[in-house]
Amino acid sequence: MENAKIKNLYTLDETIAKDFLSQFEYPWEALPKISAYIVELGKTLPKDEFENKGENIWIHKDAKVAPTACLNGPLIVCSGAEIRHCAFVRGNAIVGEGAVVGNSTELKNVILFNKVQVPHYNYVGDSILGFKAHMGAGSITSNVKSDKTLVIVKDGTEAIETGLKKFGAMLGDNVEVGCNSVLNPGTVIGPESNVYPCSCVRGVIKKGSIYKNKTEIVSKH
Repeated sequence: MENAKIKNLYTLDETIAKDFLSQFEYPWEALPKISAYIVELGKTLPKDEFENKGENIWIHKDAKVAPTACLNGPLIVCSGAEIRHCAFVRGNAIVGEGAVVGNSTELKNVILFNKVQVPHYNYVGDSILGFKAHMGAGSITSNVKSDKTLVIVKDGTEAIETGLKKFGAMLGDNVEVGCNSVLNPGTVIGPESNVYPCSCVRGVIKKGSIYKNKTEIVSKH
């Protein structure tokens, strides 16, 4: 399933978690290990650049964090990132350089690469968002199936059993998700792809696609 491999989704130089992600073939393999990784990485961060703001919480001195934001560890917020009014970080999160976590956005068990934007009323859980990925207002990752069974990633006739009950979405570099869209459990969207507003997405979407609906997915010209 080439379209879902880390090497085909992400520019690993654009995340502090490069060495961590490099050990996996598929990005969802990293999800159960994000928490422990953040704790170990946080202990190595330069103290002249990062402040320890609580138990297993490290905030870069150049980051902007609104006083109304709720932050729980393990958490690393990198240089130039912005955590806006009433954002809620439940823990197990890496917020990359220059990333934006906006008003009423909730994060849980995620890696946001550099320049990611989740700026308005987003829920991002058990997910990895690549360099400059953007989720429009109200778009969310749905990370648990309604029947609570384990998530299977499907790409046409190919299928991989992840063994995970919680799995949101893997967004490649420069993915644009339209407002009020729902990314269902096990969604993988290839780099440079666009998702129409109010879409309901599942499965693997190849690089450079425009997702209009489940029966109309076209390649960019």
